[in-house]
Amino acid sequence: MTSQPDSTPPGRDTQEAALNKRLEDLGWGLFLLMTGALWLVPAERVPHGAWLIGTGLLLLALNAARYVTGMRISILTTLLGAVALSGGLADLTGVRFPLLAICLIVIGASMILKPLLGRST
Repeated sequence: MTSQPDSTPPGRDTQEAALNKRLEDLGWGLFLLMTGALWLVPAERVPHGAWLIGTGLLLLALNAARYVTGMRISILTTLLGAVALSGGLADLTGVRFPLLAICLIVIGASMILKPLLGRST
């Protein structure tokens, strides 16, 4: 019995997992740094929506880095990043934006669609 050669180089999954872990660690570090820095600044000096804008940009940047490196992006965190960025920009401009309701819809739809589409992550 002959086996077909695998098109994935040996260790590719391990390397990808390690890179993903580094990207997630970097994202968490930037998120905590941003949150702490915003808490240090007096509230009246921080623009409305700054935390949401920063969080949205971080989530979108994390998925952009995954895409550029050839890894699979997370649809959920991409959508949540877009919602957070939109909510922050709406808050900055004074527009009412039902952020919590939209996040619950995105998370719920993701939980329903994931098993239907057969995606494990």
